[in-house]
Amino acid sequence: MSNATAPRLGDNKMGTMGVGKLLFTMALPLALSMLVQAFYNVVDSFYVSRVSDSAVTALGLAFPIQNLMIGCATGVGVGMNALLSKSLGEGNQKKANRTAGNGIFLCLCFSLLFILFGFVGARPYYAIQSTVAETIDNGTAYISICSIFCLGIFVEILGERLLQASGRTVYTLFTQGLGAVLNILLDPVFIFGFEPLGIAPMGIAGAAVATVIGQWVAAIMAIIFNFTCNPDVSLKFKYIRPRWDIMKPIFTVGIPSIVMMAIGSVMNFGMNQILLGFKTYGETAAGVFGIYFKLQSFVLMPLFGINNASISIIAYNYGARQPKRITGTLKLAVGTAMTIMLVGLTVFQIFPEQLLGIFEPTDTFMTLGRSALRVINIHFPIAAVGIALSSSFQALGNGIYSTIVSLCRQLIALLPVAYFMSLTGDVTAVWWAFPIAEVVSATVSLILYARIYKKKIKPLFEPA
Repeated sequence: MSNATAPRLGDNKMGTMGVGKLLFTMALPLALSMLVQAFYNVVDSFYVSRVSDSAVTALGLAFPIQNLMIGCATGVGVGMNALLSKSLGEGNQKKANRTAGNGIFLCLCFSLLFILFGFVGARPYYAIQSTVAETIDNGTAYISICSIFCLGIFVEILGERLLQASGRTVYTLFTQGLGAVLNILLDPVFIFGFEPLGIAPMGIAGAAVATVIGQWVAAIMAIIFNFTCNPDVSLKFKYIRPRWDIMKPIFTVGIPSIVMMAIGSVMNFGMNQILLGFKTYGETAAGVFGIYFKLQSFVLMPLFGINNASISIIAYNYGARQPKRITGTLKLAVGTAMTIMLVGLTVFQIFPEQLLGIFEPTDTFMTLGRSALRVINIHFPIAAVGIALSSSFQALGNGIYSTIVSLCRQLIALLPVAYFMSLTGDVTAVWWAFPIAEVVSATVSLILYARIYKKKIKPLFEPA
């Protein structure tokens, strides 16, 4: 790299600050904001559980669509993030600006697709999953509102990724935190009504209204922070013009992320169908699965915060050709992820009744939920390795590796094993599919990391 093109590392903390301090300062705001989001998810289910069991099931069945929506926004954001951080590391300001502009363009395109789904696809989506009229009506009302007003979540996530790519993750604590807190405060107002303001009870639809209001407020805050506190990126209309040479690398990293989230949606949909097959429990088993996903987010969200911070740090230092900072970041990420997962494992094993008691469960729900929490979370420490290593796959432009790992974890291994376990007639056996699938995916993660290390990281240690 010539002196003319070499990045000025002193201009950005991602090239100079100690790796441990850097990862901590960047990941902490992301982890805290995601924990607030996880808290919102649980509170949302807490209030909805007061409406009816059908409403809880409807909320759980909405997860695949919401997951896919967030996945598309995050996928574009991650792809943009990796390219933008790399461009800043290389000192290429014009390319960084164009990357941000093309990220905005792609998010607008994706949001239009979900708006269309909200108008014409919501009811058919629920009709193919449930025969209970109340579940179909509740779910249609909820997911229609979330989809039609989805632009808020797209703008929020994109704005947060722009801040993250330049190392300003502390602002995301305010955007996500404010949106989630507002959502929590508005949930009971719209779900149960608030007579002094003339707001009638809306049931589960009220939860959707509170959700989109929180998302839009967070989006507005993200826009303000980028215009006032992020000088590393210029958000001008001239940079929004689509360019294939910019969109291609965004897609290279982003599409695998979208596919991973889509895989998660397919997995969730498939698991719901398997669990709904246990007619003895009605829709209770599917409801338990939905609640488990809400609870596990308290453990996984901090990991995703670390993961997102790692992507920016690794991508920046890959562009700056600093391999020791890359490997140092990965070692810290794996160690921190393992610690968090072990804490989560301990809590789920010792306090399943207390965790489930938040949702006023029936005896059947408690029995099924207790076994689910204690069996599924056995995979937590194993998952820590794969999740932490996936940051290197995405940051170094090999997002397809993350897709392969996700396929192994959630489709190739999980659903077939879960289906065969369901043939025993014991719903508890189905939960064991998660630890089994995680062993497979962790093995694949280690193999792929060895490959990417040899091809992209190791050569950086050699003299130029």
